Amino acid sequence: MDKLTLYYDGHCGICRAEVARLSGWDRAHRLEFADIAAPGFVPPAGASMKALDTEMHAQTAEGRLLVGIDSLLAAYTLVGRGWMVAPLRVRLLRPAFAALYRGLARNRYRISGWLGRPGCADGVCAYKHPLR
Repeated sequence: MDKLTLYYDGHCGICRAEVARLSGWDRAHRLEFADIAAPGFVPPAGASMKALDTEMHAQTAEGRLLVGIDSLLAAYTLVGRGWMVAPLRVRLLRPAFAALYRGLARNRYRISGWLGRPGCADGVCAYKHPLR
């Protein structure tokens, strides 16, 4: 895999921080980012808006969709930081990490607030999902 598009929620403080971190590490320009909260955003084939809003998705250059921790694994690996997410590769631990990730994704605005990051961009929402 040599290119990856990550679909992220631009209203989410944690999500924006993660995109900024990955962008900074992406010296080879292998990642592209698509904000699912941007006006006029159209989901890629095979993904609904609800699915994109529930978990992070990524799409390979070949068109394969990756969901949840698989999208994070791919992104970190492409920017040379696969070691940071190596535990996500352990088969016995994957179900637990996937469940933790889904909980984080579901509560990302609340967690953004707890961490001192704005819960939503431009005051669009306060601890609620703008896309649902």
